[in-house]
Amino acid sequence: MGIVAPNGIGAEAFWKATESGDSVLARVTRQGCEHLPLRVAGEVRDFDPGSLVEERFLVQTDRFSHYALAAADMALEDARLGRADYEDDPYSVGVVTAAGSGGGEFGQRELQRLWGQGPRYVGPYQSIAWFYAASTGQVSIRRGFKGPCGVVCGDEAGGLDAFAHAARAIRQGSRAMLAGATEAPLAPYSVVCQLGYEGLSTAEDPERAYRPFTDKACGFVPAEGGAMFVVEDEAAAGRRGATVRAVLAGHAATFTGPARWEESAEGLAHAIRGALREAACAPEEIDVVFADAFGSPEADAAEARAISEALGAHGSKVPVTAPKTGTGRAYCAAATLDVAAAVLALEHGVVPPTPNVFEVCHDLDVVTGDARACGPRTALVLSRGQMGSNSALVIRKGSDSSS
Repeated sequence: MGIVAPNGIGAEAFWKATESGDSVLARVTRQGCEHLPLRVAGEVRDFDPGSLVEERFLVQTDRFSHYALAAADMALEDARLGRADYEDDPYSVGVVTAAGSGGGEFGQRELQRLWGQGPRYVGPYQSIAWFYAASTGQVSIRRGFKGPCGVVCGDEAGGLDAFAHAARAIRQGSRAMLAGATEAPLAPYSVVCQLGYEGLSTAEDPERAYRPFTDKACGFVPAEGGAMFVVEDEAAAGRRGATVRAVLAGHAATFTGPARWEESAEGLAHAIRGALREAACAPEEIDVVFADAFGSPEADAAEARAISEALGAHGSKVPVTAPKTGTGRAYCAAATLDVAAAVLALEHGVVPPTPNVFEVCHDLDVVTGDARACGPRTALVLSRGQMGSNSALVIRKGSDSSS
């Protein structure tokens, strides 16, 4: 896997901050956003795309694709998957990503040139760089992947659905798939669009802006970044000498309609049951839940109810965590960062805490304060979208993972 997150670039830096419960939420510093009501966000800092991606790709793409290209490189290196491994059959490797906001920064810049200077000043890449499919396309072109390629437009839950699409491609004969999501929603135009979201937090204090599962919940804080993963058959990875970091055991998705949080409880519970069924996993086998943690009272209550209904008595005992409260909610990419955190939690045998959350007002065992050493082997990752998508993913500790 490869990670570009507000709290760290690469798996090692990301996990160190996540395990420590560091919160990197801060005042928005992006140019053009200073006067907007959004005050706090999770920005990716110390990211130099020029040192990671060739210039010809940088000029064609938006920031969200820069993150994807860099994360894809990290994932391929981590998986020891080079061109020599697929040059005999480039159609055997594909790419699937999820995206919600697309290339807002690139699109805004080019539209401003059109408005202020005229059409001759608009670059040709305006036609593709803003598009939600840009990252999938550019990663596949840059690496020479000609296998199944696609983009999941499944709301924020699409970040988990991308893994299901990748697994299906493997079952249908593909050798390997790059799967994941990255987002860059902190350009002025993108922020203005988000101001219409009922769940967006406009609080000014970074320590109080995103506190799900508490009576102080006031919405979510947006973020940028994301993660990419190499998904393949376990035996194929073993033959290449790659470490199996985790196993995708089961997935299911449902749809319950826009902003219907009351109904989303039943939909999310149904997705959890479906993922458990596909994974042949009993509820009591779940060692940790990585929560969606939307941050509004109605949404949080619905998620707590879904966990209780789907896991039964185990639902109030299983450790629940939401590391994203320290980095922000990166829309489709939030789920992929949760998967990355879950994989690392299984590898290291600890459950990371939920930053900035202290007094929980739901019947959940939310891990707060410090990381909890409990040797988890199976994790349940949850994601929901504001437009009504619900998704659940069960992952198990990889056979080669260090403890």
